[in-house]
Amino acid sequence: MAKKVFVSGCYDMLHSGHVAFFEEAASYGDLYVGLGSGKTIWELKNRKPVNSDAERLYMVKSIRYVKDAWINSGSGIMDFEKEVIALKPDIFFVNSDGFTPAKKQFCEKHGIQLIVSTRKPAEGLPVRSTTSIRQECRFPYRVEICGGWMDQWFVNKILPGAVITLQIEPTVEFNDRSGMATSSRRKALELWQGQMPLGNREQLARTLFCCENPPGTQYISGAQDQLGLLLPGLNKLNFNDNYWPESIESDTTDETLKFVYDHLFLIPMTPRLPSYDVYAGRCITESGVGKLADSAERAWQAIKNRDVKAWGRATGDCLDAQLEMFPAMQTDELKELCAAFAGKVCGCKLTGAGGGGYMILISEDPVPDALRVIPSAQ
Repeated sequence: MAKKVFVSGCYDMLHSGHVAFFEEAASYGDLYVGLGSGKTIWELKNRKPVNSDAERLYMVKSIRYVKDAWINSGSGIMDFEKEVIALKPDIFFVNSDGFTPAKKQFCEKHGIQLIVSTRKPAEGLPVRSTTSIRQECRFPYRVEICGGWMDQWFVNKILPGAVITLQIEPTVEFNDRSGMATSSRRKALELWQGQMPLGNREQLARTLFCCENPPGTQYISGAQDQLGLLLPGLNKLNFNDNYWPESIESDTTDETLKFVYDHLFLIPMTPRLPSYDVYAGRCITESGVGKLADSAERAWQAIKNRDVKAWGRATGDCLDAQLEMFPAMQTDELKELCAAFAGKVCGCKLTGAGGGGYMILISEDPVPDALRVIPSAQ
C-alpha cells in the first residue's frame, strides 16, 4: 500500500514551482493537499489571494500528482491540524520556508515523518515562486540584526545606541506581524507602486517615515524599518535622543554580505496575534538600555572582524536586554526554541518586536531546515 503524503499551502497564482513541489512530494506516495483559506491568507499575509478558494482548489485537484485536495478548516500556520489528524498521513512534506518548529512538534506528536523539499525545478525550467512573480515583491525587506528598540525615542533618550539592519532580497513573502517591516513595506508599495524609487535613499526613507507616522500617531514606527528597507547592504543606525539617527555607517562590500549570508539563519515562528501588546509590563532602565546599546556595538565589530562566535554572543545579549525591558516578548514558543538551539548555535534573537515571527540564529555551521536570506547591495 502506498504511503500517504500531506502538503499544505495557499497555492495562489499556480506556477511550475508548485507543480514541481507536488511532483517531488508525490514521489514518496499518494499526495493529499490542504489549502489555506482566503481568510487564513489574509491573517498571515495581510492580503487577499488573487484566486478564490474554489478556483485554487479546482486547479490543484486538476494536477495529476494530486490524489485529493481540500480547503483546511483551521486558521494560522497550523490550519491543517483537524484534517491531518483525520487523514493520518505517513509523511508531511514542506518547503524550507514552510518548515516551522510547531510543525515538527506536531509531526512528532502524531508519528508523522517530516521531510523538507530540495526545491528543484523541473529539468529545463527556471526556479519559480509566487513571490518572484508578484510585481510588488521586487521591493526588498529588512532584517534587524541587533539593537532593536534603540530607534525609539523613549529608549535612546536615556542613552545613545545603534540598530543594525540588513536589506534583503524578496525571495520569500514574509508573514505579516513577523518583525520584517511588512507594514512599512506595504506603505512603500502604495507610495512607489512596487518599485524602488530613484533619488537619495535616506531622504526617501524620511518620506516613508513621515507617511507612516502622521501627527498624533500613538506608537511611532521606528526609523530602522524605513531606513532598513531603503538603504542597501548592512547599516548601523546611530540614535541619540531622537527618532532619526544622528549618523549612519554602511557596508555593502561583497565580503561582508557573504559573511552575513553564510552565518545568518531564520526559523519561522507563529506570527504575532493582533491582540499582542509588546508594551505590557515594559521596564526601561538605564542598565537595560546600556546592555542593548553595547550588544549592537559588539555585533557590528564582530561582523567587521568576521568573528562568528562574538557576533553570536552579542546577539544573545541583545535578546536578554530586550526581554529585560520588554518581558512581553517572552513566549513559551521562544523559550522552547532557545532551549532547542542552546549549545548548537552561537546566538539567537527575535526579529522585530518579538511575540512571534522569526527567530534569528547566528551559527558557524549551516542550520538544517532553516530559512536563508540573501543580502541586497542595490
